[in-house]
Amino acid sequence: MSTGLVEDESQFYCKAKKYWKNIPPTVDGMLGGYGHISSIDINGSKKFLQRFLRTGTTCALDCGAGIGRITKRLLLPLFKTVDMVDVTDEFLSKAKTFLGEDGKRIGEYYCCGLQDFAPEPNRYDVIWIQWVIGEVIHLPNFFCQGELTGTEQRCFFDSLVARDILPSNQTTFNGLVKQHTPSNQSLISTCHSLLWQDT
Repeated sequence: MSTGLVEDESQFYCKAKKYWKNIPPTVDGMLGGYGHISSIDINGSKKFLQRFLRTGTTCALDCGAGIGRITKRLLLPLFKTVDMVDVTDEFLSKAKTFLGEDGKRIGEYYCCGLQDFAPEPNRYDVIWIQWVIGEVIHLPNFFCQGELTGTEQRCFFDSLVARDILPSNQTTFNGLVKQHTPSNQSLISTCHSLLWQDT
């Protein structure tokens, strides 16, 4: 790994897109070879999310949705409708079979990189971002592109786990998976300024 941001953002996103095109559309592929932790991961996420779900369970957005692992196991059991956005078309195509009957409650399949995606204002009660936050270089720019509904929900970062946060003020770049690991100071600042403010 190296510290600092990549110099060419377009090259960064191009390489990331190419990387994911070579990943098999399976649960194991989505989790980088750690498919066996999927149930544990989902159960932990569910406990976390349910702490905040008091009102507004109409529609959620799954960012970096892949084949729909989180959509199927976490979001669809809690929301009436889920939209999916992912940069890899093959993943979204696979999702339509992976989700089975649950796929009937998918609102939209968006094939788009998160850096270019603008969530529809006031559509989503929750915007869920898990394991892919490192693929967006400028977090504030991404979150300023859309507004949540007027309910009490916010965007939730379930990727704020030990492997994704540095105990320093450095932002690290992993060239293998084409991801940035934001520093904890950067993430906390973003959360305070964009996610937890009063609406």
